[in-house]
Formats: sequence, structure tokens, C-alpha cells
Amino acid sequence: MKKNLALILTIALSAALFTGCASSTANSPQSGQPVVAPTASASPTDVASDPDSDNYETTDTYETADSDNTPAEASSVVSTETNDGASASIATDDEENYGTGDASLDNPRNDDSIGTDELLVVSFGTSYNDNRRLSIGGIESALEAAFPDYSVRRGFTSQIIIDHVRNRDGETIDNVTEALDRAVKNGVKTLVVQPTHLMNGYEYTDLVNELAQYSDAFEHIAVGQPLLTTDEDFEAVAKAIVDATKEYDDGETAICFMGHGTEADSNSVYQKMQGVLSSMGEKNYFIGTVEASPSLEDLLKLVSEGGYKRVVLEPLMVVAGDHANNDMAGDDDDSWLSAFESAGYKVVPILKGLGEIEEIQQLYVKHAREAIESLNS
Repeated sequence: MKKNLALILTIALSAALFTGCASSTANSPQSGQPVVAPTASASPTDVASDPDSDNYETTDTYETADSDNTPAEASSVVSTETNDGASASIATDDEENYGTGDASLDNPRNDDSIGTDELLVVSFGTSYNDNRRLSIGGIESALEAAFPDYSVRRGFTSQIIIDHVRNRDGETIDNVTEALDRAVKNGVKTLVVQPTHLMNGYEYTDLVNELAQYSDAFEHIAVGQPLLTTDEDFEAVAKAIVDATKEYDDGETAICFMGHGTEADSNSVYQKMQGVLSSMGEKNYFIGTVEASPSLEDLLKLVSEGGYKRVVLEPLMVVAGDHANNDMAGDDDDSWLSAFESAGYKVVPILKGLGEIEEIQQLYVKHAREAIESLNS
């Protein structure tokens, strides 16, 4: 039986690797078919240095004391990138001068003695406490409500964020390896993993690869797809963000969503989302990115050509972290807020991640259900 399982997992990984490195999510598995584990290689808790990855971490002068990335000497700034491509610059405990909310209100979901069925929700993570609770926690709660027979647990892929939250707030969040080891210790037999990644990129493939190392530790393993996988996913997300902002759509307001952007081919998800919005007749909605194309300059030109008087800004990211708070809504001269204000527009920033929208949460539920159903079939 183990040999048959290993064969199934290896075949499934071949499809995952193809879609993870493909030119766009249009080449992802059809009908949101979940991936069922793989052959092992990299761990998603590792720091990927490839700048073309849609999910990677970099450190400015960050020194590590050992292999678990515990800092020997904390630098002034640690720069990271989230699981939806949103990078964050995390100041050290001594220099952090912004409020992120009450960490005690967040549920790290790392309890033991949980039964034989587990649903592990894997996110890059964020050090913004309120947004972590409302977005990542919101997705986890929706999954918990949808699958009462499963114990929902959390795993973050960014060790830097895990260490920062632990050192600053005393909250312990498992990395993926710790979460998997905890599941083994708890006697879990059926493990379903649902990532909160925006797209099917390198970090998703890394996650599937690490799960391969645990293929003999559980009787059943399945992995759900990222948020934007099928054409139906794009349409559902487009409708969700339109419904969430329709009160601003008065014909004189440009509603601009900020994605992260990447030099990798997966950057096409943003252009595809713009196309879906246009096909829906939503002519007042625009998608831009921080790091790639369409750029802020592209959006300024489009908004100017449209003759708008007001601009609404909102992140096209699962969490509203550093990019949303600083690059989008910050006071610096190069922020999107400052750029649009300088161009003469009244600007309304909305610091709300996609993970806070109920329809988005239910899309993750749909992907998790497909993964569970793949086990039953």
C-alpha cells in the first residue's frame, strides 16, 4: 500500500511542479484538482534566494546563530515577502514604532491531543497582529466551521516572522516542520493541508515537496490548491472584491488594488485579474503592483485618462501587512497614497486583506473540500 501511495504522490508532484513554474495559473490543474503529495526536496521554511520566486525572504544585515534562523544579532530591519508576494520590512523589537494590535486575541492553533483528522492551514505569516487574526485567522475559522470533524491547525513558512512575533509578543506559532511533527506526535492519521497562497508558485511547490517527506507518517495526505488556480477562481475573486467595494463605485472613483508583483512569469495573474474585471464590465477597477507591471505609473496614467476625482486603494493580498500599510497607505513621498494625492485626487485607503472577505474565505473552503473529496475517491 505504501508503494502505491508513493507512486500516486510522485505522479501528482509532476503536475504540481509543472503548474508551479508555468507561465501563468491558466496552466494550473483543471477544475481545482488538489495535489496529493510528492517526492521530497526543499522545505518551505527554508529561505529561498531566487528573486523570481513569488515567495521569498531576504535579510539586510540579519545574522543567524543556528539553523533555525534564530538571530544572533538582530539588525535594524528584516525584509521579508509574504505568501501572496507581499514583502514586509520588520523592524526589531527595540526599533518597532508602530502598533499592530493585541497578539493575545490571536489563536495560534497549536494545541495537542486533537484527534486523528487534521486540517493544517499553511501561510507565509505576518507580524501585524490584528490583520493576522482577521485575515489568516478568518480563513482558519471558516475552515473550522466547514469541517467540524477536522482539527484546524496553523503553520507559517517564514521563520523570521515566527521569531519576531515570539520575541515581541510571546506568541508561539509553528513553522511547517514543527506543525507536521506535532501532527505525527498527536497520532494524526488523515492530514489535509490548505495553503493560503495567492498563486501556484515556488513556495507552493516547496510545501508539496516537504509533505513528501511525511508520506509514510500518515495514512492519508492531500493538499488543496492556492486561491487563484482556475478560471472560476479568478471570476469568484473578482466578484468578491467588487462586492466588497461597490459602495465606492459612483462613476467618479477609481478603485485601485495593489498586488505585489514579481519578475517571474506568475506575474500574469495580475493582468489576468484585470482582464476578468474588464470582461465583467467593471471599468472603474484597476490592478497594479509594487514590484512589477502594471506599475503605479501605469495606474496613474489610466486614472488620469478616466477623468476620476477620487481614488480608493486596497491591497490585492491575503494580508494587509507592510506593503499595504507603508507602500500603499504610508506617508512617504513614494507611497501610492502620496502619489495620487500629489496628482490632485482625494484618496481613500482601505487596510483590509483579501483573507477578511467572507467570499474569499469560502473559496479556500472550496479548495479544502476538493482535497478532502480526493481522499474519499
